[in-house]
Amino acid sequence: MGKLTHFDSRGDAHMVDVSGKGETRRIAVAEGRIRMKPETLEIVKSGSGRKGDVLAVSRIAGIMATKRTSELIPLCHPLSLTRVAVEFEFEEDAILCRTRAETVGRTGVEMEALMSASIALLTIYDMCKATDRGMTIADIRLTEKQGGTSGDWHAK
Repeated sequence: MGKLTHFDSRGDAHMVDVSGKGETRRIAVAEGRIRMKPETLEIVKSGSGRKGDVLAVSRIAGIMATKRTSELIPLCHPLSLTRVAVEFEFEEDAILCRTRAETVGRTGVEMEALMSASIALLTIYDMCKATDRGMTIADIRLTEKQGGTSGDWHAK
């Protein structure tokens, strides 16, 4: 089992020193879903919501969140992102959000991809809450990571 890298030998929290790492292309993919009533899902599908195109606004929110990750997660490094993508897929009773963050740098973009999925889903909730306050956001997880010294990883 690996050690927690955000703590020094005394147990104090610190930002990990990545200065000795080489710059490599790094990619992370995350996903999550929001479950809702069928009538709410239909409103999103049809684009007939009072606040406009729910998924278009949520996509922009997810992209914006990716760029602000280091401001909200205390020990994250600010990154120069090279690409961010936010996609949605309709399921029977939910919307699946899949995000992809990319950079060329010394540290990974897992937190950026997870932040993107989280905020995109929260934005869907915000835009649809007048119709369905019982929506549930769930299953937010990293599904893929590429690059860096630890190599590639895929969720099972």
